[in-house]
Amino acid sequence: MDSDDLRHRMERVGDRFDFGEYEIEAYLAVLDHGQLTASEIADHTDIPQPRVYDTVRKLSDRGMVELRESRPMRVVALDPEEVFPTIQTSLDEMIAGLSDRYTTPSRDTEAVSLVKSRPSILRYLESVIESAEYEIVLSLTPSLLDRFEGLLKTARENGVTIELIVTPAAEAVPASAFDYSTVATVARARRGITTPVMAVADGSRSVYATQSALTSDTEHYGVIFNRSALGFLVSGFFNTVLWTTAEPIMEDDQARSFPRRYASIRRCVRELAAMDRTCYAHVVGRDVQSGRRRTVSGVVVDSAVEPTGELATVTIETDDGDVTIGGRVAALEDIEAHEIHIDTTPIED
Repeated sequence: MDSDDLRHRMERVGDRFDFGEYEIEAYLAVLDHGQLTASEIADHTDIPQPRVYDTVRKLSDRGMVELRESRPMRVVALDPEEVFPTIQTSLDEMIAGLSDRYTTPSRDTEAVSLVKSRPSILRYLESVIESAEYEIVLSLTPSLLDRFEGLLKTARENGVTIELIVTPAAEAVPASAFDYSTVATVARARRGITTPVMAVADGSRSVYATQSALTSDTEHYGVIFNRSALGFLVSGFFNTVLWTTAEPIMEDDQARSFPRRYASIRRCVRELAAMDRTCYAHVVGRDVQSGRRRTVSGVVVDSAVEPTGELATVTIETDDGDVTIGGRVAALEDIEAHEIHIDTTPIED
């Protein structure tokens, strides 16, 4: 389909859907009664009598009603089942033509970007969930949980650890009515519509938006962190502010297998505290003082997290002595961890 044909088709489809208020009122009135005269349409609607003839002729031009030039003229409803398939066909053909011209934009060029449409926010949420290899933390409304249930189930089946907040809590489906273990490792509910909608995959890709961005027609914005060092702001906010103020719904009591991978040191510390066995760690990160990439391996000899969750540390005994591991933007520890591997047997570098 060339540019001129596509342009004309778009104009025709636009004309078919460009209903004015009077046209909508007249059309619905005729559908309700089967057929009406112009004066009867005026009686059944708020359309001024002088505007009725012009209005119904526009409907006739669009093929939506039939005008019978009797005295008085009668406006006869046509079966919508016969009227609208032609519009659907035109729309399908137009979409096909537009799709042929569509060039997929790059999604990976910007580390941080602002999106201002609901479809874009939803698309990025879907993309972040799909991209997770071993860990997702996310906050979703009940309707979004329903929307992404299939993706989350697939992630769970693939061994991805999922920490889920459902918000607002008053609308969360109770655990007795929904099996949260199919979509999450741990699920909590948080009160308040001020809780954002967000997702972080493997500590690197994330999206953040307000609930109103997905429910209203005004405040549409979301922030995307695509493998940006600033993405830790989203996961850190989730761990220290949202997660600690949410109420438990469900925690999967099935023991997870080893080895395990963590992007969040806080989750790593929580799980280490629950283990009664010797554990070994392999950490990929960077040296806090030099900023250079650094990896270490050894036995875990200590782990601790402050009650506020602001400071979490793992201590590893290596051949060169003890090394302390912190999370993103660590300052007090030796290494800022980007990825932590935990196993019950020694891990080779």
